[in-house]
Amino acid sequence: MKNTPCRLLLLVALWSLSLSASAAVSARLDPPQVGPGEAVQLILQHDGETSSQPDLGPLKQDFDVLGRSTGSSIQIINGRMSAQTEINLTLMPKHGGTLQVPALQWDGQTTPALALTVNGNSAGAPSGNVPASGSAHVFLTTTLDQKQPYVQAAATLTVRLYTDEPLYQASLELQPSNDVLVQQLGQDSQTSATRDGRSYRVIERKYLLFPQRSGQLHLDGPVLNAEVQDDRGGNDPFGANAFFGNVFGRNPFGGMMNATRPLRVRADPLVLNVRPRPASGTGHDWLPAQKVTLAETWQPDSGPLHVGDPITRHLHLSALGLTASQLPDLSVLMPLPDGLRAYPDQAKLNTGVQGDGVVGIRDQDIALIASRSGRYQIPALHLYWWDTTRNLQREVELPTRTLFVLPSSGGVAAATAPPGQAGGTPLLPAEPTGPVASEATARESDRWRWLSLGLGILWLATLSAWWMGRRRSRGHRPVPPDVARTANTLTAAGARKAFHQACQANDPHTARRCLLEWARAAWPDDPPLGLRVLTDRLDDARLQPLLKQLDRVCYAGGAWDGKLLADELKALAGDAKGLSRTVPELAGLYP
Repeated sequence: MKNTPCRLLLLVALWSLSLSASAAVSARLDPPQVGPGEAVQLILQHDGETSSQPDLGPLKQDFDVLGRSTGSSIQIINGRMSAQTEINLTLMPKHGGTLQVPALQWDGQTTPALALTVNGNSAGAPSGNVPASGSAHVFLTTTLDQKQPYVQAAATLTVRLYTDEPLYQASLELQPSNDVLVQQLGQDSQTSATRDGRSYRVIERKYLLFPQRSGQLHLDGPVLNAEVQDDRGGNDPFGANAFFGNVFGRNPFGGMMNATRPLRVRADPLVLNVRPRPASGTGHDWLPAQKVTLAETWQPDSGPLHVGDPITRHLHLSALGLTASQLPDLSVLMPLPDGLRAYPDQAKLNTGVQGDGVVGIRDQDIALIASRSGRYQIPALHLYWWDTTRNLQREVELPTRTLFVLPSSGGVAAATAPPGQAGGTPLLPAEPTGPVASEATARESDRWRWLSLGLGILWLATLSAWWMGRRRSRGHRPVPPDVARTANTLTAAGARKAFHQACQANDPHTARRCLLEWARAAWPDDPPLGLRVLTDRLDDARLQPLLKQLDRVCYAGGAWDGKLLADELKALAGDAKGLSRTVPELAGLYP
């Protein structure tokens, strides 16, 4: 009995030694051979319980780790206790051939190295009847409409996914690079096809590739990630792989739920030999496209045009093979004569699908306002683009236009419009060319000679009438300045009241008209012809942005708050320093 405690201590020590001696790590592959795009399970086992994790860094060279699960178990058999920790890794091979699963370090122990055979070549050419980039059940094909696109020109990539089995949680991705921008084109389409006697469901997707530099560019092919039915483990939820496999086992909506396994299919890498911008492409903007159109409309397209009245030029630019963001701002390319000012509105951009390509559309309104009356000739607008189909530079053009601007009502004309234009259309057609142009130019020259003669006669008649009126006025008493100022004040008061009413109603057009009438009453000898002239004449930093906003809203549209401008005019009237900067006639401009 005295030896009993010693024997117990000896048994415990021997049990501990045996347990620690068995504390080892192991690894196995399930299965040891897979097809291209198929995942494999790497099962790591650690004898005994542990909270540490193995170092998976060496796996990243040839594998992607798609999933990971951990479990532990304790068993007592015939009075003996054993513990085990198990890690299940889902690995996706990055390429085909015979791959080495390297030894991994775990808790100071090393797992054995394993060999994995991947049939086929997941990034190479077809082998026999197995399509490239996938197994015979699921594979991808890619087609480029051109392998030598111009820099920044769109190349269309067509990707087709062939499958004869259901795919779950499928996603198709094409990653861009620093050298190639990628944009999906339209929606996926679905058809069916037969290859090698097997029926496939075919999903087709198109991408636009925009190379950002010339030279040879490489881009990884599209990648399919999906789940497929796993027939290797059967439908038994209590089988050998049940611990890490199908957690739910049965379908709660009836029937047995089959296990799935991940599938990754890589298409072949893409190579683009990108051509640079040709030396003969001398346009202001580089526009490589298949077709470019440019059109314009005018609003209003008829009726008289006066100083200060806006006329809107609508430009419609369309390019097949470019997105809307690649199209230039045409207001920068539009030359204008002196006295005509442009106010471009924000452009409307739209990118759509046309056939197997993309079409970009840019619509822009540009308001034109004349600061004085007269005849304005707007030069032709030229836009150069590169025809990628014919490999040459081409041009679209908007012809020369002529505007006749009449004096503003109540203002003094800086020039007089030709006879017959007072009630006609302010926008004339494009200037003719060729023999017709010579005849038209001659008629135009004769007309202006007669017009000049008529204007000279009118000037002499006006001078004579002025001289006769001056002689008659010597016998009459002049109007006292106080009476003249009183008349102007009454007129200014009415215009001022109408202006404030328009501001309260947030009516920009009425407010603009009444403000100019108010200004004309304040400056009867030199009335401002528009808000811009009035802004310069007032020379007030607080009023300038408000008057410019009113001017812009009148021709571009949009909401307008009149209270800000009305309050600022009242504030300026109460600012003695601000009033001291103005001439005496300005007093009528303030309430």
